[in-house]
Amino acid sequence: MKREVYISGNAGCTGPYSHAVDSGDYVYLSGQTPINPAAGEITAEGITEQTKQSFKNLFSILHEMGMNEGNVQKVNVYLTDMNNFDAMNAVYEQQFTAPYPARTTVGVTALCGGALIEIDLIAKK
Repeated sequence: MKREVYISGNAGCTGPYSHAVDSGDYVYLSGQTPINPAAGEITAEGITEQTKQSFKNLFSILHEMGMNEGNVQKVNVYLTDMNNFDAMNAVYEQQFTAPYPARTTVGVTALCGGALIEIDLIAKK
């Protein structure tokens, strides 16, 4: 099966991966850290701003593919400090409307570039 991929000019990329893979009914978006695409690095400080930038990157990919937040079915959140859960959750809640997508939140030791958060998601066309 041929892999249909998408690369966005409005999201950061730190390695050999596609921003999204289209499998037909579902689109799988790679994890986005809070890289500011214009600067090519993380410029947001603190978990609140980093969460906002990560979602901005993800949603710019979705929008360029003709989808929006309502298409999101599943979200995975990776935090380097679970003490940041409540602050992340406050931003997360503003990104979607009820009923919310399914979600997993995992504590990790470290993320690329010193990010405090990385988020990936699955969207249905």
